Amino acid sequence: MRIPRSYGRALLALGLLLPAAAVAAAGTPAAAGQATPDLVWDRLADCESDGDWQADTGNGYYGGLQIWPPTWREAGGLRYADRPDHASRRQQITVGEEILRRQGWNAWGWCAREIGVLE
Repeated sequence: MRIPRSYGRALLALGLLLPAAAVAAAGTPAAAGQATPDLVWDRLADCESDGDWQADTGNGYYGGLQIWPPTWREAGGLRYADRPDHASRRQQITVGEEILRRQGWNAWGWCAREIGVLE
């Protein structure tokens, strides 16, 4: 399910998608300690992998958030599983939070724009 850009912006303005600190500078790492609501991760996964948290499509990216294995390793994913698609949804989101902290929403560029969390 994709969120129209205008709808995503409206939700951001209302503070329903992300805490204000995480939205302060789109594309930059989120403020420490600010968790992104599960709804945002689910919508991102809907865009990235049709919501399949065990996605292995052969494109070199895995799981619901389509994480590249080196990024998974660097963000601490190996404490959960060897690849994102072998980890639970919650574990992928936890690693996704670390990726977001390090790289910002640009880590999911196109889909982050599609769901309205990145301009």
